Amino acid sequence: MEAGGWRLGAWRGGRGAGERGAGERGAALLEVALTLPLVLFVSVGIFEFGRAYQTWQVLTNAAREGARVAVLPNQTSDAVTSRVRTYLSSGQLPNGATAGVVVASTQISIGATTAAASKVTVNYPFSFVVLNPVARLVTRGSSLGAAAFTMSASAEMRNEQ
Repeated sequence: MEAGGWRLGAWRGGRGAGERGAGERGAALLEVALTLPLVLFVSVGIFEFGRAYQTWQVLTNAAREGARVAVLPNQTSDAVTSRVRTYLSSGQLPNGATAGVVVASTQISIGATTAAASKVTVNYPFSFVVLNPVARLVTRGSSLGAAAFTMSASAEMRNEQ
């Protein structure tokens, strides 16, 4: 049925619905081939940096838990280290046993006075799962992305009397 030059959803002079030339199919394939790697790279980057942020959050909380133990009277650095490693393992970090834990006694200022405090620093080796191998593919023979980098988080609290 024709009404005003239109025939079943297509203009008289054009192709019918569902018809596509070979050039249009090739253009669509080329567009997909050019954009799909970019979309995948962005998606993987979002995943990897989200994982890094989650790891940093676990480290920050582990340092805080360690500082809570360190400020208690008569606590040893082994008790603090044990608490930090327990938190790292419950946070499901795979290399929690290799994390470095440093417990230091410091002084903090409270107005015009100072008070004894404890500072706990947690150093954790982190490496990207997908981005490190991709970086090595891009720059062959380079050590770019070969080694983990160290994430660090610390917490400082005033000692209890």
